[in-house]
Amino acid sequence: MMISVIIRAKNQAEALAFSLRNLTERYSDDVDEIIVIDNLSSDNSEVVTKQYGAQFVTIENFSYGGSANFAAQQTKCPIVVMFSAHSYPVSHDFFKLIKEKFQNNSNLAGLRCLHNPNDYKNFINKVSTKEDPNKSGLIFSGSAFSRNVWEKHPFREDVATFEDKEWTTRVLKAGYDIELVASIFCYQIQRTKKQLFFRFKNDMVGNYQLWHQDVSFFSASKVVLMSLFKVFKHGCVDIWYAILRYLYTLKFLFNKPDKF
Repeated sequence: MMISVIIRAKNQAEALAFSLRNLTERYSDDVDEIIVIDNLSSDNSEVVTKQYGAQFVTIENFSYGGSANFAAQQTKCPIVVMFSAHSYPVSHDFFKLIKEKFQNNSNLAGLRCLHNPNDYKNFINKVSTKEDPNKSGLIFSGSAFSRNVWEKHPFREDVATFEDKEWTTRVLKAGYDIELVASIFCYQIQRTKKQLFFRFKNDMVGNYQLWHQDVSFFSASKVVLMSLFKVFKHGCVDIWYAILRYLYTLKFLFNKPDKF
């Protein structure tokens, strides 16, 4: 039971190079194919991809659900593992545990791997996906899914974001299983303010579409006021400790300890 690895990327050649090196050096026996789904990058992502013997496929009209469907269409293995360029497996048995889970459960649709304390706590506390499909459902920057189940239940392309969580909820209702697996990966990204705002807009629409989280004038105003207060508070704290560091440095200049 081999695995197809999909990496969605755009202008992340440096991160992509590390991810591909990691996959080809540590997990070559576990992975049958690696495919980079690139959204019109202007850097040397294609060159990097081919250096590591991976396939490079371009997608022009990007959407989260649409790119996930497009990515799955390129694969040939029964298990598909999805990453972003800035995420990569860490544990030595990452893919072996995924294979074992699918081999032991023919009803399995997908697996959420672990990348942060909340994931690990949910795994240890056995918080099932059925209890909380948001916290324990798939996240398409380090999750595995069954290609066979995807063929029957493709990802929706009309959701702004959370295409992974929507799919999780839908396949659970269809009677399939989704579980957590102790396969550890790293999710490392530093977003610009512009990227964070783009994510904020999609998350607001996605939360309304999937979880019916509405927004009122009062709640929006409250969020803005709380954000401004946090900025002011953190600014004051930073200034205070900058002053303390300066005063301590002056004290140190006039009262240095003996050297060893």
